[in-house]
Amino acid sequence: MHVPLFSSRREFLHSAGGGFGALALSAMAAEASASESPRVADPLAPKKPHFAGTAKRVIFLFMEGGPSHVDLFDPKPELTKQHGKPLPASFGKVITPMGTGGNNLLASKRKFAKHGKSGLDFSDWLPNLAKCADDFTLLRACWADGLNHVGSVCQMNTGSILAGRPSLGSWAMYGLGSENKNLPGFVVFTEGGGQVFGGARVWGTGYMPATYQGTHFNSGANPILNLSPPADIGGVRQKDKLDLIGELNGIHQRERPGDTELTARQAAYELAFRMQASAPEAVDLTKESEKTKEAYGLNRKETAEFGHRCLLARRLVERGVRFVQVYCGAGSQWDAHADIEGNHTKMCLRSDQPSAALLRDLKQRGMLDDTLVIWGGEFGRTPMTEGTNGRDHNPYGFSMLMAGGGVKGGYVHGTTDEFGLHGIDGRVHVHDFHATILHLLGFDHTKLTYFHNGKDERLTDVKGKVVKEVLA
Repeated sequence: MHVPLFSSRREFLHSAGGGFGALALSAMAAEASASESPRVADPLAPKKPHFAGTAKRVIFLFMEGGPSHVDLFDPKPELTKQHGKPLPASFGKVITPMGTGGNNLLASKRKFAKHGKSGLDFSDWLPNLAKCADDFTLLRACWADGLNHVGSVCQMNTGSILAGRPSLGSWAMYGLGSENKNLPGFVVFTEGGGQVFGGARVWGTGYMPATYQGTHFNSGANPILNLSPPADIGGVRQKDKLDLIGELNGIHQRERPGDTELTARQAAYELAFRMQASAPEAVDLTKESEKTKEAYGLNRKETAEFGHRCLLARRLVERGVRFVQVYCGAGSQWDAHADIEGNHTKMCLRSDQPSAALLRDLKQRGMLDDTLVIWGGEFGRTPMTEGTNGRDHNPYGFSMLMAGGGVKGGYVHGTTDEFGLHGIDGRVHVHDFHATILHLLGFDHTKLTYFHNGKDERLTDVKGKVVKEVLA
């Protein structure tokens, strides 16, 4: 067995020529380290975008499972007229996860009305959001590539149906940094009783440094696990311990300069220490007025959990958190393959009041103008039945809501066909949706890149265009 004389090029240079080669190498390494020290020392330091964006922060209210646009935002009189009849042959073969589409058309039982000065359509399932109609841009012809939940949730979060790419929130953190050194810049709220399809990968960083990943907050009164140290460990003792860990990690990192996970771990330790002072106040709702709590639905069983997370989202962005994602229906609870009426009645009751309260609260505080709020899921649902009273997945044409952050209020972009199956005008692919979000944050999506495996990667891959029509 051949055993190499030297374990690395660095060791060879130290041993050869009396170490003179290593002197030059060390000088170059020191120079490179000095030039990169701001990034390494604080990878989340605030950064300037490509241009002045209209949005400084994002709250994404993610309705996981696929809300039915034809029952919420996109009324179809022809669907009502053709109820019970087969989908016309002119629509061709429609592929769904459960097989081939073609079941009979299913009319919506909801009552639609036009709301606000703009006359946006909302069904009676969303009476509170309907009152905010003039704040919304409604994208009616969104489309995606995935047919199932895992791939589609992944694409709406990362731009790809395949796991392993950085999430939208991670790109925001990478481009803008954080405004608050004592709180995570990217926070994800899930809920009790449901696991987001794809798990932590959908708010992860993929090939980027782990520093930019989302921080998962739990439901309940104590959303941050292990925030407080044990009672028998004082502040001085804890700080001394962290300082020692920092010194040991520093030694390890200098010997392994390319280990981004270690850099992320060090930053996480330091952030966790600072959070012990700042985070308890940020997630403490006791100082919120009873009127505010009632507005978010904290006094009602159906809305209390989601309302609690929406109120926390407002408190976090108010304190400089850059990107907050709040899941409603984690574990695909909007997935109404059967009993669309029962399923969506429950989910709309859970989400409508808190979502509207968040918008009104931001607006009242003068924050909606530079906070982008997004409401929607990974796809929509078919106008045909599945079984007798359900709807299947529909990635071909569905609706998403956007408010604040520089988008037009009371505006509808795009249309679907007479049944709501396909987008036909003003189609917005997930890549276009992401490009528009990055534009609102101040980025040219083609230039916000990360070099990986010999290629400048970006959120929108090699596609995507900004939907300029929705910009205020």
